[in-house]
Amino acid sequence: MRKVALILVIVIVTFSCKKNDDTALTPVSVSFNFTQNWDGSNIQNSDFENTLYLNAFGTQQTISKLVYLISDITFTDAAGTIYDAGDFNLVNARQETNLSFTPNIQVPPGDYLISFTFGFDDEDNIDGAYPELNQTAEGPWGVPAALGGGYHYMRLEGKYNNTMGTNVGYAYHAIRANDMSMTPLLLEDTSFVVNLGQVAVSNNTNVEIKMNVAEWFKNPNTWDLNTLFASLMPNFEAQKMISENGAERVFTLGAVTQ
Repeated sequence: MRKVALILVIVIVTFSCKKNDDTALTPVSVSFNFTQNWDGSNIQNSDFENTLYLNAFGTQQTISKLVYLISDITFTDAAGTIYDAGDFNLVNARQETNLSFTPNIQVPPGDYLISFTFGFDDEDNIDGAYPELNQTAEGPWGVPAALGGGYHYMRLEGKYNNTMGTNVGYAYHAIRANDMSMTPLLLEDTSFVVNLGQVAVSNNTNVEIKMNVAEWFKNPNTWDLNTLFASLMPNFEAQKMISENGAERVFTLGAVTQ
């Protein structure tokens, strides 16, 4: 009886392991949910143009537009195997479009380090390569050839109260940095990679990516809208500062649901 029982246990364990291995090899999709907040306070649709936010410099500002591009969501497993969909998503927070996104790739269930690129890196930031980005409700997303071509990373706009107490519009636009004083035009890739950390992936996994808008004006460069409120696209140093602030802690991993 002991011998029969032992054989039965071996058969059961073997069958269970085979079943689990088969499940582990079945690729799954992972969806992402993009949310926006100001230092932890969720930005709702009703907040646009209405809610006054106090930035790190001490200036009050509103938000009227927040549109941003993310690309190359990448999954890296413990063995160093990389899964990269190579696609992109244009989020329009106010219009509530593309707040949910499922990359065009499936990965085996398991633990992954997840990262993405804010904007397009130079390899992908090819002028005219994505005509659909110039046919959105947002309007043309391309960058003029005089500024190096390619595509915007972000358009963040609103109004701020200047030192005279006047409401003034600002356009905090992120693109590839360009130095127009140089011939030929000097370009610097100011996209950046965001590492969200490790996420356990299984069937129906949903990952929240949180953007803290306040951080665009905070770290490591405390942003003074009184001097840097417009014409930022041809401003080489301003674009590098925007990139530095974005890479610091604008994006963080939020809730992960299975």
